Amino acid sequence: MTTATQSDPTPAQVTMTLAAIAATAATPRPSGETLQEQALRAMRGVTAQLDDSTLATRGTWRLMWLALSPDNANLAYIAWNSDGSNQFAVAVRGTIDNPTDMMEDLDVGTVVPFTAGGSRDAAVSAGAMAAFTQVATARSITAMPVEQAPKGRSGSSDTVIPSGATLPQALATLLASVPSKPQPTVYVTGHSLGGCIATMLVTYLQAQTWAANKPQFALVTFAAPTAGLKSFADYVDSRPWGLHERHVNAYDLVPRAWSDLSTPKGWYPAPGPSADEEVKLLLTVIDQLRKDNVYVQPSAKNPITVNANYSVYDKELVNKTTSDFLGQIAFQHANSTYLTLLGAPVVPAGPVVTAVQPTAGKCGTPVTVTGSGFDADSVLDFGPIPCADFTVDPSGRQITAVAPDGTGIVGVRVTTMLGTSPAVPLGQFAYDNGPAPVVVSEVAPRSGKAGTQVTITGSGFAPGAAVRFKDTTAGSVAVVSPTVITATVPSRLPDPKTVDVTVTVGVATSPTGSADEFTYAG
Repeated sequence: MTTATQSDPTPAQVTMTLAAIAATAATPRPSGETLQEQALRAMRGVTAQLDDSTLATRGTWRLMWLALSPDNANLAYIAWNSDGSNQFAVAVRGTIDNPTDMMEDLDVGTVVPFTAGGSRDAAVSAGAMAAFTQVATARSITAMPVEQAPKGRSGSSDTVIPSGATLPQALATLLASVPSKPQPTVYVTGHSLGGCIATMLVTYLQAQTWAANKPQFALVTFAAPTAGLKSFADYVDSRPWGLHERHVNAYDLVPRAWSDLSTPKGWYPAPGPSADEEVKLLLTVIDQLRKDNVYVQPSAKNPITVNANYSVYDKELVNKTTSDFLGQIAFQHANSTYLTLLGAPVVPAGPVVTAVQPTAGKCGTPVTVTGSGFDADSVLDFGPIPCADFTVDPSGRQITAVAPDGTGIVGVRVTTMLGTSPAVPLGQFAYDNGPAPVVVSEVAPRSGKAGTQVTITGSGFAPGAAVRFKDTTAGSVAVVSPTVITATVPSRLPDPKTVDVTVTVGVATSPTGSADEFTYAG
């Protein structure tokens, strides 16, 4: 991240890539793994991505230290740039689908002093303080590999960070091992909650007494919600940084929490999705959680804003529904979206399961799992039960397996060193020969007039299935196969214009979501 030529990645592209890599292996394996096993898996995944020369990090960064908090809510790692620039980075993981993270995000009604950064007056939310404390006190579970270490002053790889080291201890050891010139630079970065924590962590690290090679610190955040009040923001802005940048997507809700949640009530511009009354009420309720606390972002007046004209959006999520609005928020906030908006290559995605066939059976049933991101080191779980008998196709898009012992309806998920596939409706398997889960994955066409024939794709369809457009029963329903139904659009409902299409088989009805939406036209 030294002075860039035209072809060099910018500091923002590099730090956002480092921040995105911090999300590696964020979700524990469904069948269970110890914190140490998960941390080691994260280390393998982070190392592999840092070695990837096609990313903005160019393959020159090396993992030096990594720690998970005891409840897996937070992760941070230190990387060293081996290109001779004397640069280090501290990357903090952002929000994942974890109740602890959610509580940290929402615990803004209570404000506490933040003195760890050297100020006696700064105040932050109790949730941000809890997240910072976990990162600042987290300890590594293994020693740093000697072959990864910076060359010691003697020219040999003699720097070893022991197991159990905290972030400040590891950073001090590393700084003491590198040359004094040029002055070492430590970039502290993070996306989402990771960026929020980074604003606190960087002041804490800057306030430490460094026995050797005192570094200059740089703060670069992405999509960060506010950590504290004006007192904290002013203190961050007053500090001497080698670089201080706050990057936000103009249509990302998260960095507006908790300083401006009123503007999103007018989102999204054409083609949408525009906020319905349910969304507006939800934003009002969320904003009330801060009580009377007034939150202020560091560098509030000069953030670096991308996507100002709403040129990048998920084109499948444009209907005026709560589902589409929340889905668009997730898209606008994603690591991959920020990397794209910054013009940087997107980091490799973890595994994704798109379908399981058949969707019902018993122990010993042959099952084909379709998706992407599978590799030879993949492991497969049927709910909480590991699958021991499976083969990964060399294409990385299919796994053939034999269902292990189990009961009920379970999610079939794949885990690699990059992460665990999210649970998806079409990735379910019902034991005891069913009934198979009823799921709608697509409605085609997605809009039309009353009387239009639509084709509904999904799973678990059976003779006698009923199709409804919101609460109105469709006509001319024909079950073509367990995965395809045709039906005729009923008379137009007065409101809303876009409705969910559901399929009911016996007592089971398909869950609703953006994939099953149909919009009345004309």
